[in-house]
Amino acid sequence: MIAPLDLPRRYLVGFDPRDLAHHFTDVLIIGGGVAGLRAALGIDEPHRVLVVTKDEVRESNSTYAQGGIAGVMAPEDRFADHIADTLAAGKGLCDTTVVEQIVREAPQRIGELIAWGTEFDRVDGEVALTREGGHSYPRIVHALGDATGREVMRAIIGRARARPNLRIWQNSFTIDLLTHEGRCRGAIVWDRRRGPSLVWARATVLATGGAGQLFRETTNPPIATGDGHAVAFRAGAELRDMEFMQFHPTVLYIAGSSRHLLTEALRGEGAYLRDRNGHRFMPEYHPDAELAPRDDVSKAITAQMAKTQHPNVYLDLSHLDAKYVVERFPGIAELCRSFDLDITRDPIPVRPGAHYMVGGVTVDLDGRTNLPGLWAAGEVTSSGLHGANRLASNSLLEGLVHGARAAEDIVRTLNGSPNPLEIPPIAAAVPPPLREPLDIADIRNSLRSLMWRSVGISRDAKGLIEAAEQVDRWCRYVLTPGFDDPAGWTLQNMLIVSRLMITAALQREESRGVHSRTDFPKTDPSWAHHLALVRPPLEDDPYLPTSLPR
Repeated sequence: MIAPLDLPRRYLVGFDPRDLAHHFTDVLIIGGGVAGLRAALGIDEPHRVLVVTKDEVRESNSTYAQGGIAGVMAPEDRFADHIADTLAAGKGLCDTTVVEQIVREAPQRIGELIAWGTEFDRVDGEVALTREGGHSYPRIVHALGDATGREVMRAIIGRARARPNLRIWQNSFTIDLLTHEGRCRGAIVWDRRRGPSLVWARATVLATGGAGQLFRETTNPPIATGDGHAVAFRAGAELRDMEFMQFHPTVLYIAGSSRHLLTEALRGEGAYLRDRNGHRFMPEYHPDAELAPRDDVSKAITAQMAKTQHPNVYLDLSHLDAKYVVERFPGIAELCRSFDLDITRDPIPVRPGAHYMVGGVTVDLDGRTNLPGLWAAGEVTSSGLHGANRLASNSLLEGLVHGARAAEDIVRTLNGSPNPLEIPPIAAAVPPPLREPLDIADIRNSLRSLMWRSVGISRDAKGLIEAAEQVDRWCRYVLTPGFDDPAGWTLQNMLIVSRLMITAALQREESRGVHSRTDFPKTDPSWAHHLALVRPPLEDDPYLPTSLPR
């Protein structure tokens, strides 16, 4: 086993409450995606809510979701089938109680979105349903053809902005959670206008999304750097299942361009996967062929690329009705057209990319973490819904359900407790300055390449140990000094989360779901349990070193 990483301090920045501006709110929500805003909408007056977003509020993984939201909406479909499909995809690590709760709430949450003005696609007046990989029945509601997230977030953001008790700080970076006497008290938040501020809250919700930007190939926007995972870990919250990063099978692969997600719904509507020779290969890897769960399709594509010595495979829609394809997937058609590709006749080059962070902050049915005062919802969490692999279109659903349930629990908590406005005696020593300038962009790019190469779809002990040693080298001179802007803090967060992921991936000596070890290729029943990583909060001495759990 590799030696664990020592984190040099509790907070990334030094601060003294006497030197900074203070802001007070009842509920602080960090993250403006579907989970964060759904939580915000569940908290009515007289409670005050502050939502802090790293970028513009519309810039989140939720906005970029193409496929849709899974829910039992058709009379012929059954909750039992959706539950069974989710459990099958999770490969033995789902929490059955959580799965049942979320699946059964799905129609209510989808109906809520419709009532709030979300325009889902319809056929003959009824909400249209499609099928995606791993689902036994068409149950995916979608909008604008292939831009469900954009339409859902349009409706939710509009409703949030109309709330008189809700404020949104955009382009604001959350540096760390504030803790005192074993409880979360708010956060240190920075923006260019205010500088660092202390935001005190009676309840804090972490809804910061995923960590796809840890990998060179990803569908995620630039903001998805694992910041929420890192701040939670530093504060003493438990993280779980950090070895499980889901790789989406079909990412548009055009050399020199940014990567773009090509929704699972393409295969749900009948698209084939072919290799460089035009051979349709998926039936050889899985009985469900292109409609197999994402982990199986990603592994099959990777194997076929190696077999054919080609950097990608191809999506083929040429056998489908051209008019329907363009109407069903207008955004993808336009995107491909910009690269002189006609999706109705041309093979579309694709390969897997990091897509969804399955592991995260451990939460219960109501979004509570092990750190009092801190709730979490959405992709930043490990809720028990996804297990070792997320079923397609269950992500927006989870954010909606757990965002709503966290809000309900917070309101109960606030209504049953006093409203103190004192400032706890928290301070942190100023970290040492940089000895010499660092090329942050170069380290970040090198980290992403390393993670893709050694902690990607296929892993082994040799590659993981080498990755850990390299990350440790970077950590020794990147985590110790203090930075004064988001670029430095983001790199520090990315290094911490990468190391957590490597630690967990090395420890799990089996292949399960999205975690594939070539040196342990089989699923081992003795590993049908979660791996937790916890750092106890260091209240008294912020520079006391502590180690990541093995």
